[in-house]
Amino acid sequence: MSAIAPPATAETAPPTPDYSNYQLVPARHPWRWVGTVLVAAGVAAIAWSLVTNPRWEWGVVAEWFSAQSVVNGLLETLKLTAISGVLGFVLGFILALMRLSSSPLLVSVSWTFSWIFRSTPLLVQLLLWYNLGYLYEKISLGIPFTDVRFFEAQTTTLISQFAAAVLGLTLNQAAYSAEIIRGGILSVDQGQLEAASALGIPAWKRSTRIVLPQAMRAILPNAFNEIIGLVKGTSIVYVLAYSELFYTVQVIYNRTQQVLPLLLVATLWYVVITSVLSVFQYYIERHFSKGALRTLPLTPLQRARKFFTTHVAASPTKDAR
Repeated sequence: MSAIAPPATAETAPPTPDYSNYQLVPARHPWRWVGTVLVAAGVAAIAWSLVTNPRWEWGVVAEWFSAQSVVNGLLETLKLTAISGVLGFVLGFILALMRLSSSPLLVSVSWTFSWIFRSTPLLVQLLLWYNLGYLYEKISLGIPFTDVRFFEAQTTTLISQFAAAVLGLTLNQAAYSAEIIRGGILSVDQGQLEAASALGIPAWKRSTRIVLPQAMRAILPNAFNEIIGLVKGTSIVYVLAYSELFYTVQVIYNRTQQVLPLLLVATLWYVVITSVLSVFQYYIERHFSKGALRTLPLTPLQRARKFFTTHVAASPTKDAR
C-alpha cells in the first residue's frame, strides 16, 4: 500500500511571495497612440487649410455674422422652431394617446395621419399648404352640413407665408413625435401599471407619476434629435420666400456674389443653435436618469475639475516600493 502524505502544516506550507519590491508597469496601447497621431494630423491639416486658404474669406464671414439682416433671419428661424416644435409635440402626444386607445376609429385616424405625413416630403407639404387657396377659395367655421357660419375668410388671407410654414412644419413634426412618444410609453414595463392599479392609484397619477417619468428616458434622445432636425428643416421654408436665416443669406449672396462666406455664416449659426440644444439635452437627460442610475454621470465641468485634480494638481508619484 502507498503511504499517505501528511497534511501540510505551518512549517511545511510554501512561503508567501513578497511583492513589495515589484515595479508597477502601466499597460501599453501602441495602436491607440497610432490612431491618435493619425487623427491629430488630419485635424491639424484641416485647421491649417481653414486658416491659410484666403478663399474662405473669414473677414467677410465676420462682417456678416452679426449683421442686422442675418440676426433678423436667425430670430425668424428660432420663432419657427419654437412654435412648430411645441405645437408638433402637443399634437404628437394626442396622436400617441389616440394610437394607444381601444377605439378602432381613434387608432385608425392616428395611424393614417402618421402614414400620410411621414410618406410625403416636407417640401411638398409646404407648397401644398401655401397653395391651399387654389383648392379652397374660402375657409369657414360653422355647423357642418348647414348654412350656419360663425367665421369665414379668404384662404389666401389666412394662409400667409408664415402660416403655411408653421402649418407644414407642425403637422410633419407631429407625425414623427407621435411615434416617438408612443414608443416611449410602450417601453415602460406593463407590470408596474398593473401593480399601481392593484394599489388603487388613480389612472391620472399612474400616467403622470409612473409612466411618463420612465417614458421620458426613452423619449428625450429622439425628441431632441427631432428638434435639432427641425432647426435645420426650417431652411426648407426658403421656397415660400419667408425671411428665415437661410433665405436671408441667399438674398444677400445673390446681391454680393459672396456665396461661400455667406453660406458659412448660416452654417455657423446652425452650429451654435444645435450646440446649445445639445447642452440642454445633456442636462435634461441627466435629470430624468435619476431613477435608473445609482450615481449620476459627471457633468463636463465636474469631469474637467476631476481631471485637473488628479492629473495636474496632484504631485507625480515615485515608483512603488
